[in-house]
Amino acid sequence: MKRSSGILLPIFSLPSPYGIGSLGREAREFADFLHDAGQSWWQILPVGPTGEGSSPYTSVSTFAGNPLFIDLETLAAEGLLDRADLDAAQVPNTDKIDYAALRAAREPLLRKAFSRLDGEMAQAVREFTKRNPWLKEYALYRAIQTHFDNKAWFDWPDEGLRRHEPSSLEQRRVELAEDVAFHETVQYWFFAQWEALKKYANALDIRIIGDLPIYVSLDSADVWSERQEFLLDAEGRPSKVAGVPPDYFSEEGQLWGNPLYDWTAMRQSGFGWWIRRVEGASKLFDAIRIDHFRGLESYWAVPAESETAKVGQWEKGPGMDLLQVLTSWFPQITYIAEDLGLLTDAVHDLRNESGLPGMKVLEFAFSGPDNAYLPHNYQAHCICYTGTHDNDTAVGWYTHAAQEEKAFAERYLGVTGAESVRRALLRCGQGSVAELFVAQLQDYLGLGSEARINVPGVAEGNWRWRLLPGKTTKELAKEIRELTHTFGRC
Repeated sequence: MKRSSGILLPIFSLPSPYGIGSLGREAREFADFLHDAGQSWWQILPVGPTGEGSSPYTSVSTFAGNPLFIDLETLAAEGLLDRADLDAAQVPNTDKIDYAALRAAREPLLRKAFSRLDGEMAQAVREFTKRNPWLKEYALYRAIQTHFDNKAWFDWPDEGLRRHEPSSLEQRRVELAEDVAFHETVQYWFFAQWEALKKYANALDIRIIGDLPIYVSLDSADVWSERQEFLLDAEGRPSKVAGVPPDYFSEEGQLWGNPLYDWTAMRQSGFGWWIRRVEGASKLFDAIRIDHFRGLESYWAVPAESETAKVGQWEKGPGMDLLQVLTSWFPQITYIAEDLGLLTDAVHDLRNESGLPGMKVLEFAFSGPDNAYLPHNYQAHCICYTGTHDNDTAVGWYTHAAQEEKAFAERYLGVTGAESVRRALLRCGQGSVAELFVAQLQDYLGLGSEARINVPGVAEGNWRWRLLPGKTTKELAKEIRELTHTFGRC
């Protein structure tokens, strides 16, 4: 990876008159802004359809795209919606997403667009479905889930469907054919719009960094249709689930609740599930951040009945067996190791052996001169961040930092006060030897904790922040470009 810089902004945070960011005009305008600001990378969060809590890390499919990101104006340009539909879908601009209201309004609108499908697009959908084998299972899963009042698959009243038995599946595929076709069409729209956006951004020399969550949700099309890849009992229930023990993010640890992989079975199949997964991601992203990289060396297994992640044990992950497969199958992809959390020598050794760049977070740096996240301790083959989506903004971090930490940061950066420290953090990251420097857009805008994306370990109120229109100005782009050019990252 050449010396460069980028900005982290989730798709859902893009401005839009329709309540959430989309893959349309505002996304292209942000790509223009990145180009004007001298940036080379746009980092986003996972883009799958979200489940309870609206977290992009609890998707109901590792392959599908989020229907909420489909651009309504593009559908209108294709004759599937009219002006009255767009007007009715508009909501007041606020800096927070109302997911409940959005979901209630959006699906009926997409179904209206589906009802206006012409023969040519219907044929394109059928061809898209044939090219993407995962879609047949995903669309059926979503149709059945709707039929059973959105119950999780392991609570469906039909035992044959719970067990994914072919005869039961084919019966429902016929009964729910129209609903299955609707979900196939929605995915066709998402991927057609994504392809157009990626082509637009790449033409500006902007590449996209995507995020590959290490785990998938128990209530997902993936686990329902391919449960042989996971550690589950005969009823599809896990005895142990994923999480992390207490660390600097959470005193209670983080109980994620995802099912754990059957790594023995995955090895025997040559990690085919992972190959298909990364193949899908490679169509979306130019670089992939491997979430919770430390879990590939050893992962924290928590008894399923536990209420916190304090109780658990470390179990051995697939290590280089998996990483060698992925890097050899997809050499065109740039991988980033999200090597944060409780790290051991074995985790560092795995990252070094894999050759993947790790992450350095400036907001974790100011405990003393030996801290590995301080720029003077970096090796060049790494990615530097002011903070990630799991951190506060730079202003929010400084405002709430302990006095000792704040004092050391001021000595190290040579400035005092929230605004001066914010600017100094950006200069510090840009000037570091790290191959890539990434900042949250909120840090360039000087926003505080009100603009935080996620608080790990807190279930409610996350993933809601939105960029208001008019904030990515030409003046801001010029300021960022000058800083980027000064440190040789343009």
